[in-house]
Amino acid sequence: MQRSVLTLHGKVHFSRYILLPKTPADRAALLAENKRMVVPLDEALGISGLPFKMTVNLMLEIAYWAQSQCSYESAEQAIYRALGLRVNDDTVRKVCNTIGKLVYDMDCAQAQQAAVLLETGKLQFPLRKKRGVLYIQADGAALNTRQKDAQGSTWRESKLGVVFSSDDLYRWIDNRGQPRHKINAREYVGYIGSVQEFQKHLFAAALRHGYGIYEKTVVIGDGAAWIRNMTEQLFPDAQQILDYYHLCENVNNCAKLHFNNDEQAFRPWAEQMCKLLKEGHWRQVLAALEGMNSPHADRLHGYISNNKKHIDYPKYLQESGFIGSGAIESGNKIVLQKRLKQAGMRWNPVCAQYLLSLRAKHESNLWNSTVVLPALRHFQLPLLTCDF
Repeated sequence: MQRSVLTLHGKVHFSRYILLPKTPADRAALLAENKRMVVPLDEALGISGLPFKMTVNLMLEIAYWAQSQCSYESAEQAIYRALGLRVNDDTVRKVCNTIGKLVYDMDCAQAQQAAVLLETGKLQFPLRKKRGVLYIQADGAALNTRQKDAQGSTWRESKLGVVFSSDDLYRWIDNRGQPRHKINAREYVGYIGSVQEFQKHLFAAALRHGYGIYEKTVVIGDGAAWIRNMTEQLFPDAQQILDYYHLCENVNNCAKLHFNNDEQAFRPWAEQMCKLLKEGHWRQVLAALEGMNSPHADRLHGYISNNKKHIDYPKYLQESGFIGSGAIESGNKIVLQKRLKQAGMRWNPVCAQYLLSLRAKHESNLWNSTVVLPALRHFQLPLLTCDF
């Protein structure tokens, strides 16, 4: 074989040196091993066994930029600006999928463990509960894919959950005397697929944040049947709350249709109904709807009736301070829409899931503990001593 020779004289800068086959027989022998050349430095450093022939730290850096930018092309440009490295967008996508799959697989393993504990009745909670509230919120959003379902649609529902506790809240009174709050820590979980699988991930996150330990659990949603059914199955002791602002949106939609978009008519009526609902007078609202003799009013009547156990807003404000699902609504924007719902985007559902898993970890401030450390453990490099 023909070998490159390097003579060192003091401090030098060099890149890889390779061994090339000299004869056709040598070339045939390498090709039989699916090789065209031998890279001694890569093999010595252990990176010949790594995907993309790059260090784990560089893979993690690329995955970080891939999930934080609006596209893989933008990530390519950001990597060049930040690191001075030319990594094309296709390699960025592949590296992102590799790291994302590793994270997603670990999430699935933890979710399955939590599901087994629940199904086998092996969960153990303390008899004396910790003072405080565990908050759980969930919502769904449509994601455009490259695959059609049985009905011919390319849209899939991406489900997102967020979990935090009263210990994660900072509360204060503003200059106008109004109570304010800030969520200092939260965890997002995202899943593209069935409710049955998503709820495993959400339940695992709830356990990590103290479900069964806090004296009270509150689940806030938009009234969707799948959220209501999931809560009854996973968190039977939880107080369900219908998002007040989503309810007001339904009231306004009903008013616009009933009053034929006459703003002078529908706006005062909607404001009055929302005020009554916030003050706990839902029976008056139902009576008003019954007297309207309108299909739009009938639909709103049914929506409120189905959720009447979950709209005691004066009580909720006094006990836990929350009547809205703003945390999950904003989460859908920053976790999903900011990265996966840009104009013209269509996704392979599997690749979208890997990216969504990375987005959830980043926006939960869990990147180091749930992405970096597991990747470093997974792609372990040998410890080397090199003599020059």
